[in-house]
Amino acid sequence: MRLIGGEVDLDGARAAPDDVVRPGQQLVWHRPAWDEPDVPLHFEVVHDDASIVAVVKPSGLPTMPAGGFLEHTLLTLVRRRYPDASPIHRLGRHTSGLVLFARTHTAAAGLGRAWRERDVEKCYRALGEGVASLDVLDIDAPIGCVPHPLIGSVFAAALGGKPSHSRAIVLERRADSTLFDVRITTGRPHQIRIHLAHAGHPLVGDPLYGVGGVLRDHAPGLPGDGGYLLHAERLRFVHPITAAVMELRAPPPPELCY
Repeated sequence: MRLIGGEVDLDGARAAPDDVVRPGQQLVWHRPAWDEPDVPLHFEVVHDDASIVAVVKPSGLPTMPAGGFLEHTLLTLVRRRYPDASPIHRLGRHTSGLVLFARTHTAAAGLGRAWRERDVEKCYRALGEGVASLDVLDIDAPIGCVPHPLIGSVFAAALGGKPSHSRAIVLERRADSTLFDVRITTGRPHQIRIHLAHAGHPLVGDPLYGVGGVLRDHAPGLPGDGGYLLHAERLRFVHPITAAVMELRAPPPPELCY
């Protein structure tokens, strides 16, 4: 079908169904555009210089291309303004807040090293179910893969998983929920969602993780499903070129203010 539709080129010319491809030739598929789901197509710049860019991602916008998203991603939008930008980390689609990009190889290497060596302070706002009895929760549940009935496996709290650490500090107790400031020293997939759930406070509206940091009992959602409130509020790090201490902040949405 791709050949008949004229979507495939062989060495710069339209390929025919009976063409024989030989070593060294270039075969290109010109993929037709697809309709991507509607998402917020905006971001806010909080810092930019010749080496780095920091932006605020809205909830609902994927950070990177995946799962049917290509043009409707933060990476694509940022590169329209900063063609040399490459993300140092990523946020889940429905997590809002700060995302840091490097604009040079040197900056990327320095920031990547700082991330690996845990020299970056990362603070989030999160709204968890239930009223916390303690003011501070130190959560060390290991995170690894567990079976998922629809997609094979997902990350969750798991014996034998990778060591992980989060500290959740109570900011406000509400009628049936708790507002937390969460600081993570590791960066495992879905770490805050898993760790607060493990501590007995799954994120309000999270369709995937239940108490214990495991999948919800009945028809768990998918990792990319929304409904929860999680915001990357602050980043503190050393600038990879100037060595200045950078403290960046993205004000949280109203639901996460107190």
